[in-house]
This record gives sequence, C-alpha cells and structure tokens, in this order.
Amino acid sequence: MLQPLRGAIAVAAGFAATAALAVALCAAASHVDDRSLYTPAQYALILNHSPLGPVPPDPTDRLAGDPRAARFGQYLFFDTGFSPNGEVSCSSCHQPARSFTDGRALAKGLGIEPRHTPTLLNAAYNHWYFWDGRTDSQWSQALQPLENPLEVGTDRLHVLHAIADDAQLRTAYTQIFGPLPPLANQARFPAHARPDPDPKSALARAWAHMTPQDRTAADRAYSNLGKAIEAYERKLVGSTSPFDHYVAALRADDVAEEDVIAPAAKRGLKIFVSTGNCELCHAGPDFSDGQFHNIGLPLLPGEAADTGRAAGIRLVRDNPFNAAGRFSDDRSGQGAQQLEFLSPPASQLGAFKTPSLRNVAAIAPYMHDGRFATLAQVLDFYARGKAASRGRLVGVREQTTNLIPHLTAAQQSDLIAFLRTLTNAPLPAALLHQPATP
Repeated sequence: MLQPLRGAIAVAAGFAATAALAVALCAAASHVDDRSLYTPAQYALILNHSPLGPVPPDPTDRLAGDPRAARFGQYLFFDTGFSPNGEVSCSSCHQPARSFTDGRALAKGLGIEPRHTPTLLNAAYNHWYFWDGRTDSQWSQALQPLENPLEVGTDRLHVLHAIADDAQLRTAYTQIFGPLPPLANQARFPAHARPDPDPKSALARAWAHMTPQDRTAADRAYSNLGKAIEAYERKLVGSTSPFDHYVAALRADDVAEEDVIAPAAKRGLKIFVSTGNCELCHAGPDFSDGQFHNIGLPLLPGEAADTGRAAGIRLVRDNPFNAAGRFSDDRSGQGAQQLEFLSPPASQLGAFKTPSLRNVAAIAPYMHDGRFATLAQVLDFYARGKAASRGRLVGVREQTTNLIPHLTAAQQSDLIAFLRTLTNAPLPAALLHQPATP
C-alpha cells in the first residue's frame, strides 16, 4: 500500500509544480513592458529625472572634496560648544534622523525662525541656498546660522578662539588650512566680535576696533570653517530611491524589475509628467528648476510679510562670502558670473526657492513657512489655485494657477504614491553622528 501511495503523492506534487510554473509563466507573459504606459514625450521626461548624477564641483571651495576637511566639517556640524548655552549646533535643526530637517513648521535654535528648515540631503546640487537664495554656496550658507541670534547665536571671533583653545580642533584646522591668526593677542583679536546690523552693539564696536588686515584674517579663517562644513555636507547625497531603480529597469528593458514601484505610483508618475504640470518647476534629476517662484501663498494669521527672493538678491550681492568675494577660491568663475545676471529684486517679491522633491515624503511639513503638514494639503492648495491665494503681499502678483484642477482624489492619491518612491536609501551610519575626533 505504501508504494502506490508514494507514487500518487509524487504525481500530485508534479502536477502542483507544473501548475505553479504555468501560473508564473502566464504572469510574466501578461506583464507588458512599462514603456508602453507612457507617450514618447512622457518617457523622455521620466528618463531626464534619473540618475541623479555626480555631485557638481564647487570651484569656490578648493577643499570641497578633501576627506580631511569633510571629517573636520562633520565634527563642527555636530558641535554644540559654540552656542552660548552649549546646546545648539547645525544638527539641532538638520537632524539626521529626520532626513536632516527638524520636523517643525518653523526652525528652532536659540529662538524661533520665521521659516521652515530645508533638508540638507542632496543640497550640493543647489545653485542657491536658503529659501530666498541669499547665499550662493554651501560654505557661505554654513556661516550664517552660526551668527544668527535665533540659531546658534555665536560670533566668529568666539568660534575662532574656541578652536584655538582646543588642542584637537586647533591641530585639525592647521593641518588642513594652515596657521590660525594670532588669536592669543586679544588686543588685536577680541574674545567676541563680528559685523552687526547695529553699529552700536558691543560686537560691532569690537569688530570696528580691529584693523582691516586683522578683520580680513579673521574672515578668512571663519570662511574656512564654512568650507569644511561644506565638504561634509557634500557627502549627504542619496540617489538610490525606488524611482531610480525603476528608471534603471526601464532603460535596461528589465520587465521583472519594473515592479519595484507599485501600479499606483506608476499612475502618479504619468500624472507628474503630464496633466499634473509638476514639470513646470520640479524638473530634472533633482526634481527642481533651482529657481524662485511666487506661488501665491496667502499670509497666515499673524504672519509678517516675507519678501523672499527680493531681499535675497540684495543680500547675496552684498555678502562678503559670495562667489565673487575675496574669500572665494574662484572669484571669476561661473558662480561669480551668475551674480551679474540676477533678476531685478522688485520682480521677485514673495518668491521662494523651488525645493527638490527627492525625499519629499520624509521631510514634512512643507513650504517656506511649514504651513502644510501633509502632501495631500500641498496638492489641495495647487488644485484650488487662485481661490487659495488671497491675502498675499500687497502689490505682489499672484502667480499661482490651477496646476492640477482636474485631478480626482484618487489621482491625487496616485501622485502621492509616486512622490513616496523618491525617498532614497539610508545614508552610511558613519555620516550621521559626530566623529570621535576632528
């Protein structure tokens, strides 16, 4: 009896395996190449979004790719010792666990900032920094929060003295940049000093008391700190999102790998490159045109008018640490040249920088003032267009349009499903904390 039973079992198993194989073959045969989902124009736009490509060079920082500078910059990024209360650093607002944002509507350091904290992920691909573009390099951007009284709240002379007084920091600095100024001579280099909007402040008076040569020496050393921080921040790059895998599969005609994103996300991608009009601003591999737009956000109750890029243009031109300034390592290059072709400030009232959409699902809330808690709220604003734009700055043209007026709730859900595929894989753990030594 046992032998026939074993034979029956074997036959049944064979039938089951054959049936399973047939199902698998049918499924494979029924999976049509996803390239057929898109028109040639849509397909070309999709390919233009990936891969992200190498980090562009920054000639204004000759040590932007130096690993020693990057380690030193990483140490400074997490160092709370420069703030008056010993609690605030760059990482207070740009938290690694929150995709280098802070999850708050408005940034919080020593005080509350009037704007939302943007992510540092892939920031090396930007042309301008801050929501208003008031700096034109990562190293120049890194210097401003240190002296902002609402952020780290320190001053450049205090930072330089702190580095000179710490044996490890001093050694790391000198090995990369050479000698510090003669900071031990406090008659020339006071313990606290910096330029200040109030010329009567103690900091401004101490700064004015220094000779022009000593101020230049202090500024150059201070700029070096920003350049070290940039070298670190240029490592905060992610280009291995599910969307990138999907585009690679399309390019390779790898039908099986096209299932890396869900059907809803594919429908959302088609909307993104067609009826959603998202490409108007969120173009290219970084999903941003790098420009500034007034999208007609109405003022929130109690919110002060923010002129955005209009003020940013004036500030970047006047910034001694800009690409054309004496502390740039490429004073006549492309970065310096673009300062000569900025739009008239009056034309940029209420305009803010187009953020990248890479990692957008991980960096809520949204907009320059963090007003929208979810992506659904952002899409609702764009869908309502002019009706959502009342109460903007007096005299400012409301430039928003109904970008997605005909999308149903289901289509908006598909668009969000696509945006979620832009979240990259985690960065190496070694980049997410302060190294043991500078």
